[in-house]
Amino acid sequence: MRNFLFVSAENDGIAHCKAGGMGDVVRDVPREIAGRGDKAHVVVPSYSRLHLDGGTLKTRLNFKLRGLIYSAELYELIPKKESRNLYHYAIHHTEIESGDIAHIYHNDSEQPFYTDAIKFFIFCAAVAEGIKKGAFGNLDIIHLHDWHTSMLLFLRQYHKDYDLLQSIRFVYSIHNLAIQGIRPFENNYSSLKTWFPDIEIDYEALMDHRYQDCINLMAIGIRLADAVHTVSPSYAKDILLPSAPPEFIGGEGLEEDLRKADKEGRLFGILNGCNYKNIRTVEPRHIYKNTIRAIFRWLQQESKKYKADFLAHTGEKVIDLLEERPAFICSSVARLTEQKFYFFKRSPDAFVDILKILEEYNGIFMLLGTGAPEYEELFRDMSYKHSNFIFTNGQSEEVIDSIYLESDLYFMPSLFEPCGISQMLAMRNGNPCLVHGTGGLLDTVEHMKTGFVFAGESYDEKIHNMLQGLREALEIFSNDQDQWQGIRSNAKKVRFTWEKSIDDYYRDLYQF
Repeated sequence: MRNFLFVSAENDGIAHCKAGGMGDVVRDVPREIAGRGDKAHVVVPSYSRLHLDGGTLKTRLNFKLRGLIYSAELYELIPKKESRNLYHYAIHHTEIESGDIAHIYHNDSEQPFYTDAIKFFIFCAAVAEGIKKGAFGNLDIIHLHDWHTSMLLFLRQYHKDYDLLQSIRFVYSIHNLAIQGIRPFENNYSSLKTWFPDIEIDYEALMDHRYQDCINLMAIGIRLADAVHTVSPSYAKDILLPSAPPEFIGGEGLEEDLRKADKEGRLFGILNGCNYKNIRTVEPRHIYKNTIRAIFRWLQQESKKYKADFLAHTGEKVIDLLEERPAFICSSVARLTEQKFYFFKRSPDAFVDILKILEEYNGIFMLLGTGAPEYEELFRDMSYKHSNFIFTNGQSEEVIDSIYLESDLYFMPSLFEPCGISQMLAMRNGNPCLVHGTGGLLDTVEHMKTGFVFAGESYDEKIHNMLQGLREALEIFSNDQDQWQGIRSNAKKVRFTWEKSIDDYYRDLYQF
């Protein structure tokens, strides 16, 4: 039996610890590994709340930061689903606070990553002490996820108290290369020198290529891990090239480090899997009822008062749909960010064109999500102006499940997409997807076979082809139901299983 430790900022294997797709991966991969007879431990920060939900104190961890002795607590948590050989933990320290993004991350607009860097410095130091203390047993593999956990590799390389980490294989997974955790080396409370004053800084090995007075924590993971993993084969190729936005998003300034990892045989692109067992289900034909129910719940929450007028406006539009159902539902579920909806933010006229095209076919566009204020404002404004645009500005599992179940076409115009899970969930229900041909979307959707793919050499060409792709889908839906049902059937048959992905993990990342 081999022993694994997964270290992450998110874990959807426990309640209330997910902001994005990373949480899904950290939920599913350890389950698959435990199901194969190996032992898996998953540790996340508690964010001053997770340990309060039935957590059991396992041990106290004492370690040195800022020249002081810090003390943190390791709790074992109750998972959503019990699995043999799988254990879930959270690290509690009072300075690891709940953030304003999914109660996990902080949004520091003036000094990006200021608060989060402090949280994850403490978290990684505590995890390193837990490993040293044997809290997770004798480990064979430590699997890190995104920049939040890369300080473990820094400690492994430079901290004399954690030499034992050098005998363990470290894997580093990249979920969002655009968010890199860049902080100053010194002269700032949230700097490397403040928190690790006793470690001599190797500036050349640690610096960001663009901001040479800063450490780049994403780069540290790429430079120091035994294996570097991206979550789709196409994205692994994309990131070896420099970004040229908006036509192409590649290595985001880290392509030199990524090319080096690739040359050394340390970079692997393995597609994420999707869960096809024990799926949450909702009643069919309840999409509008579930939306209205969610809106009424939000209207009762103090935190939603600032947008109560808009929620009421949305509810009124949805009530009309109970009586006169549209002929076609196009939908998206996503965090409202540049990655997901750049095309709409830069070209709102193109989004208006999408709504006009749908109107010709008695169709609506349903969008569910929260995120960047400027994107929320854009879509709220669009909702007031266009009767066939239903913007559900909140988060609801029931509404999300209804959208995946009842949509006719799922739309993902992502500027870039390391892997994507939404298209897999839509296809699982037999819903064709219209996607931008990039990264994991290119690896999962086949044009005119399981869905529709648009691309282009220039930005304008991409926008033109996006609109043409929608028209093409609607023409087939309206005039050739045999072909449409064939595409639906093909989409539903496709399987992106974790079994296959974990086979590749064992061979390439873990080298067993």
